[in-house]
Amino acid sequence: MAVSNAGVQNILKIPELKRRILYTLALLAVYRIGVHIPTPGVDGDALASFFARHQNTIFGIFDMFSGGALERLSVFALGIMPYISASIIIQLLTVVIPHLEQLKKEGEQGRKKITQYTRYGTVVLSIIQGFGIAVGLENMTAPGAAAIVLAPGWPFRLMTMITLTAGTAFIMWLGEQISERGIGNGISLIIFAGIVAGMPSAIGNTFMMMSTGEMGIFAIAFLLVLMVGVVAFIIFMEQGQRRIPVQYAKRVVGRKMYGGQSTHLPLKINTSGVIPPIFASSLIMFPATIASFFESVPFMQSVSAALAPGTIIYELMFVAFIFFFCFFYTAIVFNPADVAENMKKYGGYIPGIRPGKRTSDYIDKVLTRITVGGALYVSAVCVLPSVLMTQFNVPFYFGGTALLIVVGVSIDTVRQVESHLITRNYEGFMTAASGKRKRR
Repeated sequence: MAVSNAGVQNILKIPELKRRILYTLALLAVYRIGVHIPTPGVDGDALASFFARHQNTIFGIFDMFSGGALERLSVFALGIMPYISASIIIQLLTVVIPHLEQLKKEGEQGRKKITQYTRYGTVVLSIIQGFGIAVGLENMTAPGAAAIVLAPGWPFRLMTMITLTAGTAFIMWLGEQISERGIGNGISLIIFAGIVAGMPSAIGNTFMMMSTGEMGIFAIAFLLVLMVGVVAFIIFMEQGQRRIPVQYAKRVVGRKMYGGQSTHLPLKINTSGVIPPIFASSLIMFPATIASFFESVPFMQSVSAALAPGTIIYELMFVAFIFFFCFFYTAIVFNPADVAENMKKYGGYIPGIRPGKRTSDYIDKVLTRITVGGALYVSAVCVLPSVLMTQFNVPFYFGGTALLIVVGVSIDTVRQVESHLITRNYEGFMTAASGKRKRR
C-alpha cells in the first residue's frame, strides 16, 4: 500500500494531518538528539573500541534497538526495551490475575490503569538494568586493557542508574505523545528511527569491506537482490489475508428492509505485526545483556556465550518466543467468540456454518492455521540475519528483524495517513452535500 502523488499533495492541504506529521518528526528529532548525549563518567573511545570487538554479539542487537545509544552509552542507552518488557509482563499477568483481567474489560478507564502499571514496571526494570549496566561497565575493559569507567564506585553507579532510568522514562513519554498527537504508533516509530539511522553507516561499512576485499562484487550483488526480494516478500505477506465469506440475512425494521448483502471477514496472515520479534528480542536480551557484563564469572560467561546470536540455543529460543507471541498477541487483539456473537446479533452467518459456537470454532480454527503460517514467515525472516552474518559477514542492519520492523512500521504509518485522507475527503463530501441541501 502506498500513498499516491495526489495523496502526498493533499497531505500539505490538510492542516491537522500536516500538524501531526510535523509533530511526529519533531519528537523523533528530539529522540535522535538525545542518542548523542553521553552519560557522565565513561571513556567514549574505550567504549567504542569495546563495541567494535563485539559488533556481532548480543550487544550489537541491543545497540540496534537503541538506535546506537548503547554504543555511546548515551542517556537513552536502555532504549525503549524496558517499556516493551514491562508491557509483556503486564499482558501475561492479565491472564492469571483476576484484577488485571477485570481492568482489561472496563474499557478506556481500565486501559489507562493498565498503562499506569506498565509505566511503573518500566521504571523498576530501568533501575535494575541501569544498575546492572553500571556494575558491568566497571568490570569491562576495552582492547589494550583500557578502563571504560573513569571513576568506578557507588557515585558512578547511582548516577548511571538515575540517568538511564530518566532517559527511558523520557523515551516512553515521547512514544506516548507520538501515538496520541502524532501519526503512527510512537513506540514502533522510535525503534524504526533507530534502525533507519544506523543503515547508512552499515551500507558504508559494507562497501568498505568490498573495497578491502573482504566481500566480493558478486556477494554484494547477491545481497542486494536478496534484500529486494525479502522486502517484496515482507510487503506481500503483511498485506496477505484470508477472507471468510459472510452472508447477512434480510431484516425488516418498520417499513424498511435491511441486510441481504454478502461480505467477508478478513483475517490477516500476520495479525500480530512486528510485535513478536520485538518482544522475543527483548526477553532474550535481558538475561543475555546482564550476563555479558560479568565476563569474569565463568557461569555468566557460559550464559552470555549460549545466548549470542548465531548459536543454536539463541535461534531456537528466538523462534519459540516468536511463535508464542504470534499466538499470544493474536489472542489478545482478536476474539473469535466476540466476532461470532456480533455476527449473530446482526443476522450474519458463514455459509454452511451454524451461527454461535460453531461459527466461533470455525473462525478460531482458520485463525490458528493462518497464525501458524504467519509465525513461520516471521521466524524465517528474522533468522535471516544469522545466515547473512555467518556466510557473508554483513552488518546486522541488513538482517530480517530490522527489515521486518522497518517495512511493517512503514506500511502501518502509510495506512494511518491514508485513513486520515479518506476521512477528510468523506467529511468534505458530506459538508458539500449538506450545503447543497440547505441551498435547496
